Amino acid sequence: MDVLSDRAVQEKYRLPRATIRRLVTLVTPHIQRATRRNFALSPEVQLLAALRFYAVGSFLEVVGDGTGLSKASVSRSVAAVTPILLRHARTHIKMPTTRDEVRQAHQGFHAVAGIPRVIGVVDGTLIPILNPSLVDPCWISRKHYAAINTQVVVDHNGLITDIVARWPGGTHDSFIWANSAVGQKAGRGEFGRSVVLGDSGYPLRSYLVTPVTNPATPQEERFNEAHTRTRTRVERVFGTWKSRYRCLHRSSGGLRLSPRKCCQVIVVTAMLHNIAVSVGADEPPPVDDEEEHSEDEAPIPAPQNVRAVLHQAGAQTRQELVNLF
Repeated sequence: MDVLSDRAVQEKYRLPRATIRRLVTLVTPHIQRATRRNFALSPEVQLLAALRFYAVGSFLEVVGDGTGLSKASVSRSVAAVTPILLRHARTHIKMPTTRDEVRQAHQGFHAVAGIPRVIGVVDGTLIPILNPSLVDPCWISRKHYAAINTQVVVDHNGLITDIVARWPGGTHDSFIWANSAVGQKAGRGEFGRSVVLGDSGYPLRSYLVTPVTNPATPQEERFNEAHTRTRTRVERVFGTWKSRYRCLHRSSGGLRLSPRKCCQVIVVTAMLHNIAVSVGADEPPPVDDEEEHSEDEAPIPAPQNVRAVLHQAGAQTRQELVNLF
């Protein structure tokens, strides 16, 4: 890293030099070898190999960079570094909790298209992986390739504030939301009067507002337009995140790891994305997203009596917002 310019470091590893130095300090106590016997790799080399793999998504391409590492060494470096970085994910991926954080989120989203009380935008995106089982179709997404359906909540600044990376590609978005910690917290009222915006693949709730299915008034049409403009925040994050870390993009050929390790890499790259945004790292050139987002589908229904009560409360909340337009 000492021989590269600052710009080259960011292009290669997606983070500024000073930030990488801090990460080296973070991982060193956990992966420092007690001896240099058998040419043990230094923590810095292991971290750089892992960062480069996240950036390009190919063990062979990292080897081809002239690092002097074998494919096996790069693989072991990724396996060693990823769990260590994962331990710090909650420090960098978190929903607004303090009054000031919530106020900033409300103001930030309101400035986008005028919808008040928004604390985040949720959507699912498909992270391609190599098919872990030829006989288990649950991993095959609606796009007909093996993937992990990853739920992401983002804020007005383009930061990922919550992520769920554990469900096979064939899992429905509404099921992931219902079984996620953030969805259950919202259901218990832990976000107060704040709302999360989601597309029509999610159920309408008092805390999860979806667009009007068949707008019949100018107000509803204006609300839907504002809803769409606000939701573009999550689409932009998906594009930047996958451009910055190509291992998540379909063009890389899919993550060549076990499903468990794939989930770890997904969360770690989300954390690194937040760090990059926070320190003002340069954005990489965009790549074609290839429609890797989950499609809008009718949400999985809850039991009839529960669904009626929850939907009615959601419809009332949405109508209050529609009336502002």
